[in-house]
Amino acid sequence: MHTSVAIIGAGPSGLLLGQLLHRAGISNVILERQTPEYVLSRIRAGVLEQGMVDLLRKAGVDQRMNAEGLVHDGFELALDGRRVHIDLKGLTGGKTVMIYGQTEVTRDLMAARQAAGATTVYQAADVRIHEPKSDRPWLTYERDGQVHRLECDYIAGCDGFHGVSRQSIPAEAMEIFERVYPFGWLGILADTPPVNEELVYAAHARGFALCSMRSPTRTRYYVQVDAQETVENWSDERFWNELKARLPQDLAEKLVTGPSIEKSIAPLRSFVVEPMQYGRMFLVGDAAHIVPPTGAKGLNLAASDVSTLFDILQKVYHEGRTELIERYSQICLRRVWKAERFSWWMTSMLHQFPDADAFSQRITATELDYFVSSEAGRRTIAENYVGLPYEPVEPQADTDLPLRSRCA
Repeated sequence: MHTSVAIIGAGPSGLLLGQLLHRAGISNVILERQTPEYVLSRIRAGVLEQGMVDLLRKAGVDQRMNAEGLVHDGFELALDGRRVHIDLKGLTGGKTVMIYGQTEVTRDLMAARQAAGATTVYQAADVRIHEPKSDRPWLTYERDGQVHRLECDYIAGCDGFHGVSRQSIPAEAMEIFERVYPFGWLGILADTPPVNEELVYAAHARGFALCSMRSPTRTRYYVQVDAQETVENWSDERFWNELKARLPQDLAEKLVTGPSIEKSIAPLRSFVVEPMQYGRMFLVGDAAHIVPPTGAKGLNLAASDVSTLFDILQKVYHEGRTELIERYSQICLRRVWKAERFSWWMTSMLHQFPDADAFSQRITATELDYFVSSEAGRRTIAENYVGLPYEPVEPQADTDLPLRSRCA
């Protein structure tokens, strides 16, 4: 079997890239090692930047999002009881975010791909990448007891942090930047109404908390816990009591509790690999970078990678602009590092670090107070939260920064 673009991974980034390519008349095949049901069972992010919303509309999968998604013009910071509103729309010239769960995005993209008749091979085991630096890369995978071969022009590695794509690159051909944080997020999903009409990020002496939502009747809440903590130590009652203790009193009093329908602990890390490309293979999303969820950037960064790769491939196939291939990593990394910085900053400002001395704590509190007390500071927070602009793939003289852009 031969296709123009082989996509590894049927998560939202792989499906979104496949949908955009299909609509542009560029053939593609997606290989996914799990079942569709397993992919849809993953509980993930729900805050979509303006750029990702626009990209989903471009892909023609926006009908349900437009009908069911919740447009948010701002969010709140709760700082030891003090509530500060960040007016996203007012501070960014009209930009907003959309609350629409990653599971729903994936479901919409799966339905669109099925309706289009595009090929997705689920339960493709032992995917292996061959000769990605050649002009004719190919992949092998096992299914139904047989080994299959897929030839292609380009490979998009959308298979996440633990996937085969990045692991197929020789260690000497890439550089890894990483920070692991000494805490995690204990999160629950509950069929209860949100405590507030907008998201609330709470900094408290007991630790960070986040009040999020998936719909007017389904909520997602998080509290900071030690990195070694286990879900088994947290009953629903203990979680709700801890969440209330970290929220301003007026919010705690109107918090509606209920049985959790999902409970898990997510570790926090910052991770970037450079370059994001090896020959004709491109790393997309979590395969190339991880951000702490504090800035709501993980899924959105994957979308910007998809946008960049799609724009390049469209010019390659429709205009013969093969020289743009080498720009993928450089363009993506500029935006990745800015999002990494914002996610690191939000994490550093709002969490309790076990090794922070009194001086560091005072500096953190003062810096946060400086930002929220200044319109310029609030604007900086807002423009990063709604998402920085996507960079065009055509060369721009003022964007030539010294990031590693070689194709290895």
